[in-house]
Amino acid sequence: MSNCNCEQPLVPHIVEVIDIVEETPDVKSFYVKSVGGGLPYQVMPGQCSMLSLPVGEGMFSCTWQEGQEYQQYAIKRVGLLTEELHRIEVGQKLGLRGPYGNGFPIETSRGKDMLFIAGGIGLAPLRSFIKHCFKNRSDYGKITIIYGSRSYNDLCFKKELFEEWPSQPDTEVHITIDNPEEIWKGHVGFVPAYVEELAPDPAGKVSVTCGPPIMIKFALQSLQKLGYQDEQIVTTLEMRMKCGIGKCGRCNIGSQYICLDGPVFDLTQLKQLPQEW
Repeated sequence: MSNCNCEQPLVPHIVEVIDIVEETPDVKSFYVKSVGGGLPYQVMPGQCSMLSLPVGEGMFSCTWQEGQEYQQYAIKRVGLLTEELHRIEVGQKLGLRGPYGNGFPIETSRGKDMLFIAGGIGLAPLRSFIKHCFKNRSDYGKITIIYGSRSYNDLCFKKELFEEWPSQPDTEVHITIDNPEEIWKGHVGFVPAYVEELAPDPAGKVSVTCGPPIMIKFALQSLQKLGYQDEQIVTTLEMRMKCGIGKCGRCNIGSQYICLDGPVFDLTQLKQLPQEW
């Protein structure tokens, strides 16, 4: 069953932008709360919301952390709506509806080692699960994060990547960029190949992947080469979600609607779907 809040699914909450942080040249984080204060609704790691302006609306992953009095959305500038979002200032009012989607397998992952694999803005959804693991550290084993982007400037959440997360107990952070740069002294190469190079042991581990579709495709293949079983391989799908409530048919794959039945699936589930993802 979906976790969608569908009592009034098309009626947005009005929220106010309380802060905007530039993460990369084309990614900004927008911090929002209800007009008058507080959260419009609770969002679990991996769930999404529809953000709207007069030019339209779009589905975005919400960065979650227990106890926050705001929601955070990291948004890449790629089209009309996101162009407009990147122009707004603190104090802007937005429409917000949700939450939509099934979220990450928090409960079934307890007691296991965690492997997070992300590319580009795909780190934003995984960041919620990573934050959850750190906040509930005793519930999870070793945490390994493998992240890559096109360039150093395109790496999101640099303070967390280079300072906060590596300092956590029993945690490894591995970062790569696609091509050599004078400013970059770290690993160079694509994420899937880096996964195979690092070869994290699949024993007792859950892997969670998010990024561009082509990266996801090859990362899942790399994990299978390393011996990960289908039920150990979890990913999010970035199919275009238009309505959020399974009515428009824009995001269906076979009988599954990404906005309702996803966006999180394990490889066992994906193998039962048409190869359209």
